[in-house]
Amino acid sequence: MLTDEQLYDRYFSGERQSAEQLVERYGDSLIRYINGYISDYHESEDLMIETFAQMFAKKRLVTSNHCFKAYLYKTARNLSVRHCRKKRFPLLDLQQAEFEVSGIIGADADILKEERNRQLLHAMEMIKDEYREVLYLLYFEDMKYEEAGRIMGKNVSQITNLAHRAKKSVKRLLEKEGFT
Repeated sequence: MLTDEQLYDRYFSGERQSAEQLVERYGDSLIRYINGYISDYHESEDLMIETFAQMFAKKRLVTSNHCFKAYLYKTARNLSVRHCRKKRFPLLDLQQAEFEVSGIIGADADILKEERNRQLLHAMEMIKDEYREVLYLLYFEDMKYEEAGRIMGKNVSQITNLAHRAKKSVKRLLEKEGFT
């Protein structure tokens, strides 16, 4: 399987199907990420297309140190922020995010999962936008700290501190609701 960076390079070498593979890999998750900013699924689809169009219009420096996914999400973030400034929508609505409850089976698992999701989503909505974004990138998009830092314009140390404070805020809110 080719890496994102290899596919990106191949696109600029004339292999147009490489672009399709990258859109297939990241299109849906990018729509969810953008939708967290603008809370409009159809507009999110348009911004996803615009994000890829920008990535494919001009070749970016994509290497093992500057990964494609980080550039892609940074471009999407910039377009989303610009869109938010125009529309004044809230940042990162996590209603679509799903969480796993492991080790429990049957109907009880569904009930527990639903309640846990509800409480976690509620806590995530209560924290600062910056905290919500860092948690989303790290845990829902499974990005490395370096990648999240590139997207948010912060270094690894800042992302580490931000993630720590974000988790602490969520934990404090959940404990207030009786969760441990």
